[in-house]
Amino acid sequence: MSRRTQAGFSLIEIIVAFGVLALGLTLLLGTLSGASRQLHQAGDAGRAALLAQSLLEEDADALLRPGKAEGELEGGRYRWQREVVPWKDPQPREGGAVEDPAAARLLHVRLALQWGEGGPQQRLQITSLRLAPAAPPGGDP
Repeated sequence: MSRRTQAGFSLIEIIVAFGVLALGLTLLLGTLSGASRQLHQAGDAGRAALLAQSLLEEDADALLRPGKAEGELEGGRYRWQREVVPWKDPQPREGGAVEDPAAARLLHVRLALQWGEGGPQQRLQITSLRLAPAAPPGGDP
């Protein structure tokens, strides 16, 4: 029997097949590791949103007084900063109307959370308005 009539693959064909298989597995593993990283980032962002919500609800009295505060959560994994300032109307009233000091007032609340290195995908910023009761006479505004 001659060599040309034998069925089978040559060594070059087998090497090419293994090369294609290795390339395919490399791409698959790269995709899976990227998906794993995105899942981890999404988990961190979801946790940050829950922590932000709890910060906004936990100390309601602090949100009714202008000022700044900062701190850490979960052993320093998450860092937060909160700023409460009186809200300024972007379109002042016509005729220079005077505001009633006994009326409730709006406060602008800014809350920023960071985790990890604090890069763009590791940062959450929340801005909100809170209605505060009028300041007591002779008290802090």
